[in-house]
Amino acid sequence: MDDDDLHGNGKNKPLPPTRRRCYCCSCTTAATLLMFLLTNAVSVAVVSSGAGSSLLRRYGGGYRPAATIVRLWDGSAALHADLNATQAALAAGRADLADLHARVRTANELLRTLLHAMREELSATGGGEWKREPAGELRLAVGVGPRHHDVTEAAVPVLGHACVRVQDDLERYMDYAPGGECPSDEQLAHRLMLSGCEPLPRRRCRPRSPKGYPQPAPLPRSLWTTPPDTTVVWDAYACKSYSCLAAARGNITGCGGDGDGGSCFDLRRGRGRWARDDGALSYSIDAVLRARPNGTVRIGLDLGGGSPSGTFAARMLERAGATVLTAAVDSGAPFGSFVASRGLVALHVTPAHRLPLFDGAMDIVHAGHGLGAGDMLEFALYDVYRVLRPGGLFWLDHFVCAAMQLNATLAPMLDRVGFRKLRWNTGHRGKEKDQWYVSALLEKPMT
Repeated sequence: MDDDDLHGNGKNKPLPPTRRRCYCCSCTTAATLLMFLLTNAVSVAVVSSGAGSSLLRRYGGGYRPAATIVRLWDGSAALHADLNATQAALAAGRADLADLHARVRTANELLRTLLHAMREELSATGGGEWKREPAGELRLAVGVGPRHHDVTEAAVPVLGHACVRVQDDLERYMDYAPGGECPSDEQLAHRLMLSGCEPLPRRRCRPRSPKGYPQPAPLPRSLWTTPPDTTVVWDAYACKSYSCLAAARGNITGCGGDGDGGSCFDLRRGRGRWARDDGALSYSIDAVLRARPNGTVRIGLDLGGGSPSGTFAARMLERAGATVLTAAVDSGAPFGSFVASRGLVALHVTPAHRLPLFDGAMDIVHAGHGLGAGDMLEFALYDVYRVLRPGGLFWLDHFVCAAMQLNATLAPMLDRVGFRKLRWNTGHRGKEKDQWYVSALLEKPMT
């Protein structure tokens, strides 16, 4: 120790560095210990007083409520109760989730079963999909594959939806040399149309013209002149001449309406038809025309086996100057060529096809026995109603109906479609007591 220390002169001398560090550490440790004790004391006091449940934290904004209360701590009993309730809710949620999974599995199995059944049905009927990918001319005609960039929706080829069910016949129909001569396959075309494949696809071939085709006879002589045999290509038919068809005496399919039961192609029998009104089943053209102001029956349609050789259209042209289209198919005979040779218009359409006419276009529709039955008949009647103008006439001529369906089905169906009866006559169909003829003059109401 030096003299300054002995004499008390070093009191203002700084402490050594080691002593200063120890002093500071002691102060810091004491302060930390004091804070620890104070904090624990306060915590014990708060918990023992039950104030812990009143400490809140508030959250706001978003989709949550403006003040969501969250417990920071609680009494042990309440905490255990909350935990038990949460555990029970979780267990119930798991049970609900398991039940939902079971229901979904059941629904999936049911859906798989239904889809399998639908596939089986489509496979059995051939509907919905082609058996084979269309190729060649058929592929071009039905528009399978990408279209050219400038082809609009209106230019998509039209094909009957049932054509996929008769793909074999359709492929035979489309098997030809593009740019060459079309096969003589009228019967194949007719079979396709009767199978629902209507309209048929267009083809890139030329139908063969008859050898020695003559100039047609002028109107009105052509109406009652049997055209020359050289106006038809006869390859597809059993008869090879009109004289053979005239001698068939009603044995041609779809040829039962003309000539008082005789052949459609014997024009001598047809010239006097619809000339006399017997007040019963047989109506005259003049009597029907009197139901409308003179000159207002101008255009019409002969439909459903009424007169497939065009005789009704010829009589209407003579009596009223009216233009009548004749719906016809070449079923066993060249009906279309025969109608055209008479100077009349043939419409190539089956009774099952939607009429290719605008709404409200016809003044009169004449129909016989070929309209169909059941649901198909109702569809046909609604289509007739569609193409008639308000005030147009529907002449049902010797329509054949089963006796039990006359009052139970046909009459209510006509009322349901919306026709108003102007005349209604029924009578037995000869010796067939279970079948009746129905002749009726019906009107599409003006309003």
